[in-house]
Amino acid sequence: MGRLPAWVLGELDGRLAAVDAALSPSQPEAVGGRQPVHTVYVPADRIVPDLGPRWGFRALSALNANPPLPFDDALVPRIEAKLSREPIEDLRVDLEDGYGVRSDAQEDADVTAAVAALVAGPLPPFVGLRCKSLEAPTRRRAVRTIDVFLDAWLGAAPLPDGFVVTLPKVSAVAQVEAMVALCAELEKAYGLPEGRLRVELQVETPAAVLGPDGTATVARMIGAADGRCAGLHFGTYDYTAACGIAAAYQAMDHPAADHAKAVMQVAAAGRGVRLSDGSTNVLPVGDPDAVHEAWRLHARLVRRSLERGFYQGWDLHPAQLPTRFAATYAFFREGAPATVSRLAAYLERRASGVLDEPATARALAGYLLRGLDCGALDPSDVDIDRPTLESL
Repeated sequence: MGRLPAWVLGELDGRLAAVDAALSPSQPEAVGGRQPVHTVYVPADRIVPDLGPRWGFRALSALNANPPLPFDDALVPRIEAKLSREPIEDLRVDLEDGYGVRSDAQEDADVTAAVAALVAGPLPPFVGLRCKSLEAPTRRRAVRTIDVFLDAWLGAAPLPDGFVVTLPKVSAVAQVEAMVALCAELEKAYGLPEGRLRVELQVETPAAVLGPDGTATVARMIGAADGRCAGLHFGTYDYTAACGIAAAYQAMDHPAADHAKAVMQVAAAGRGVRLSDGSTNVLPVGDPDAVHEAWRLHARLVRRSLERGFYQGWDLHPAQLPTRFAATYAFFREGAPATVSRLAAYLERRASGVLDEPATARALAGYLLRGLDCGALDPSDVDIDRPTLESL
């Protein structure tokens, strides 16, 4: 049937061969498994044994010392249980801005002591380190820090699953390529499987978002990472400062920050790279009025990030944990009933008033899995079994 010559299809294949190759995913569409809701940055010289329980205790103390609570009372038992059980989901041993510049001997000693404290346990579900940047003034120190960290850890215990190195102030594709080469050499030196070392790229310079040639640099960085890029983390204050934003207006919700994060989001879509928003430096400390004001700000910013598809952010102080979990739990619990109903209708192929596509079904399943993983939802809140959710 039809009059089209058979050779036309072959010609189309030839014309579109390069496009077909470009559209073939170079990485899985998802990293797989749980994504933490936050990353806690702690300077290396402040890493102590039982760090997670200590942060949980301080977070609970902040709640008890500053009534009334800044969120729905119905969430309190769930949040208190989380702070007692798993206050830190993802820990980053910080050797960069939060740590500062020390002598080589001091940084070596602090890295080694931090590793010893962490190996003693208990460990959070996810852990990694942030080294200094690969810019010329700090390059040798950054490489030495990673080397010393791995030497200390692998001398005492296997490297934790999900371990990552956060590379700050990435401005050029060549820096990512250099980091890939470094990871490969470290794997050889320590007998690690090829590809074992994953990297998070911190987007905190304008050049990382828009290159001098007008291209989206961050999109090219993901490709240059050769499958090692586990995530893109936004650096709120370095980025907005570099854009010339006055200090009083540097914030996660500034339009300049939103633009950068929108570019990150598009660059990472479908490439197996997770996104994390940045932090607010307005900490819940001081008198109760100051604590409540900071809590309201933090809760609003966390909710705002979640609504925009950034399911992870940075926390810098134990008293930020209550509002991190409160805002996150409210987000998932409020949307769970409608999500379960829509997904059940999709699975049962019955009329529901909303015609969902397979891509939407994947998003609905992912929403429920995130809620289950962080403790916002219980299996009893979701009438669809986990294997079915994961299969979607």
